[in-house]
Amino acid sequence: MLSRLMNFLRACWRPSSDRYVRTGSDAAGRQDGLLWYKDMGQHLNGEFSMAVVQANNLLEDQSQIESGSLSLLDSGPYGTFVGVYDGHGGPETSRYINDHLFQHLKRFTSEQGSMSTDVIRKAYQATEEGFLSVVSKQWHMKPQIAAVGSCCLVGVICGGTLYVANLGDSRAVLGRLVKATGEVLANQLSSEHNVGLESVRQEMYSLHPDDSHIVVLKHNVWRVKGLIQVSRSIGDVYLKKAEFNREPLYTKFRLREPFKKPILSSEPSITVHELQPHDLFIIFASDGLWEHLSNQEAVDIVQNHPRSGSARRLVKAALQEAAKKREMRYSDLKKIDRGVRRHFHDDITVVVVFLDSNLVSRASSVRGPTLSLRGSGVNIPAKTATTMDLNTT
Repeated sequence: MLSRLMNFLRACWRPSSDRYVRTGSDAAGRQDGLLWYKDMGQHLNGEFSMAVVQANNLLEDQSQIESGSLSLLDSGPYGTFVGVYDGHGGPETSRYINDHLFQHLKRFTSEQGSMSTDVIRKAYQATEEGFLSVVSKQWHMKPQIAAVGSCCLVGVICGGTLYVANLGDSRAVLGRLVKATGEVLANQLSSEHNVGLESVRQEMYSLHPDDSHIVVLKHNVWRVKGLIQVSRSIGDVYLKKAEFNREPLYTKFRLREPFKKPILSSEPSITVHELQPHDLFIIFASDGLWEHLSNQEAVDIVQNHPRSGSARRLVKAALQEAAKKREMRYSDLKKIDRGVRRHFHDDITVVVVFLDSNLVSRASSVRGPTLSLRGSGVNIPAKTATTMDLNTT
């Protein structure tokens, strides 16, 4: 069995001499094979590091960091916005969120005149409604778009306050210095919505008391209606609107009985954290990272190395663990092309936001450097994508 697998993989390898050359300016990040990275940049409240590694044939993870005005007005408020959008079933929903969520947030901030949980919640709702409109328009020509969705993790730093909003199973983890011991400990800031967690299964049972099969253990994995692991998302309209759970949607997505209320939710969990001088950095990442690294392992990697390349270093650590779990060499895993690579790990997106306490404590009315950057993937034909270099130490 192992020999057949290795023969299959060899057919997908590219010779190391055919290395994909690094492209792009430092300002826009660099593409190196299946890896995109920005080792270090400046945001309003400090520095950041960002990396994306692609496993799917089409990158389903989308991400962005925006810094400057958080409204449509030059008067602010000013701050930093981070978004990690882990798509499933295709890239359409995560791409839509990348194009619209931050703009909705700026619009609602302008109307309210300040940042708040209400602004963030409204931005999520407007994004969900906007994508539903896209599905409605494309349904007859492209019915499978009803089965495309995305997790949605957002962090907003404004006026010394950190807001973290989440749908799905991406995660935000704070690295906090304990002055008494000098340790830097991990503190998870986001709530997750994956039915692999007992608490989330109980929530689903309580929301759907008349459906004994609302959560099903299938191939040793808990799934909502046997179909999807997350209980909250943007998109996945086929589990929110019964009119899209019918032909011509693929049979595997159609439920036997019509449902009267949405099975999945788009209501984000939002936490508010007043930043302190001992809050050093925040790691925002899709579940592709957390499948292989614990919160504390990720914090240790960031803390124990130079800031530059932190996100790329985390990606490398996750890939090394993925290779180890499959009893492969890391160098061999790097040679496997996208598409096939998905059998070994998911798309992985990491944004590490470092916090400068002097900058964080400034009023939200103080201007600073503006920034708008998106994570990227490989757009060349799959057969020409080759190995990637993750030699950050």
